Amino acid sequence: MKIPGKIRFIVLISSIILLQNCTQAAEGSNAAPPAPELPVYTVITSPATTYQEFPTALEGKNNVEIRSQVDGYLDRIYVEEGSYVRAGQPLFKIDSRAYGEQVNMAQANLQAANANIEKAKVEVDRLQPLVAAKVVSDVQLKTAKANYAAAVAASSQARASVGNARINVGFTTITAPVSGYIGRIPYKKGSLISRTDVNPLTLLSDISEIYAYFSLSELDFIAFQKKYPGATLDEKLKNMPMVDLVIADNSIYPQKGKMSIVDGQFDKTTGAISVRAVFPNAQGALRTGNTGRVRMPQMLSNALIIPQESTFEIQDKTYVYILGKDNKVTSKPIKVSGKTENYYFISEGVAPGEKIVYTGIGALKDGASVKPKAISSDSLLRARPL
Repeated sequence: MKIPGKIRFIVLISSIILLQNCTQAAEGSNAAPPAPELPVYTVITSPATTYQEFPTALEGKNNVEIRSQVDGYLDRIYVEEGSYVRAGQPLFKIDSRAYGEQVNMAQANLQAANANIEKAKVEVDRLQPLVAAKVVSDVQLKTAKANYAAAVAASSQARASVGNARINVGFTTITAPVSGYIGRIPYKKGSLISRTDVNPLTLLSDISEIYAYFSLSELDFIAFQKKYPGATLDEKLKNMPMVDLVIADNSIYPQKGKMSIVDGQFDKTTGAISVRAVFPNAQGALRTGNTGRVRMPQMLSNALIIPQESTFEIQDKTYVYILGKDNKVTSKPIKVSGKTENYYFISEGVAPGEKIVYTGIGALKDGASVKPKAISSDSLLRARPL
């Protein structure tokens, strides 16, 4: 069938229009997406305080093992586990009857020794005039005087035995050498107690002050010596600011501590030196055996500050995206010298005045174009303080 020319013309025009539309659609699908709009801020410097933390084990000011100095049966226990006691307060009582009899025996021996002194003195007094009259030999007088001296010595020995026996009686009452808290008591009334027992009767802990022991590496110790003024180590410790104690629940202990002593030498095994910080503990909130972290402050006069969410890590290195003049970004490594909860302090990698992409960096690549939306660094610090 022959198609009229008018219809063929209409079909041809329609095909051309359809082909143009397809071509435009294909070109539109290959067009680059618009640059993302991302917040950008300018790096500034600001005074700040950063912290260096060290794990620590806490000990009371005095931790005293309470042991018996005499053997015997445990007759009385005057305290409860965990109770607070004052210095001189009775803690335990050992059965003292045997030691009381030792006192009686020692006193009887002392009386006998004193009687022997009197007897020897009488003999000396009797012989002296006889020797003077040359009735008896002076050898007998010398012997009598020697017997008198021996009797005096025996009396002194007996007197010492009495004192020793009384001391043992005193040891049967065991008192607190310091004020503090009673630990676990492994023995019960009626237990046989010996001076050679492996386990003490209890542990008494004076926690009016708490010592936080931690270690500094050799590099940390060298940095510490350079950081604080003073000709000697003691002077440097005195010039250190007060330190904080982060306890197990990550809260800050309300009382600040003072650096106290440094061990005399480095441990050859660990390459570290022990340091102690002292914290007041009048309320008894801290106990021996607690753990935590000592937080040492470091004052920075002009710190380069970058929010942590502006950074990303690749192979243990930290990077940020720097915005160029053409609104294209470039990744740049930075060196972190300290941090707070929200910010990093930068020692290398960026300079004041450079522009950095704040958020939305997850999909960025080097050379990518962005539409910057400027935000104020000051307003950022007000919203999220250091």
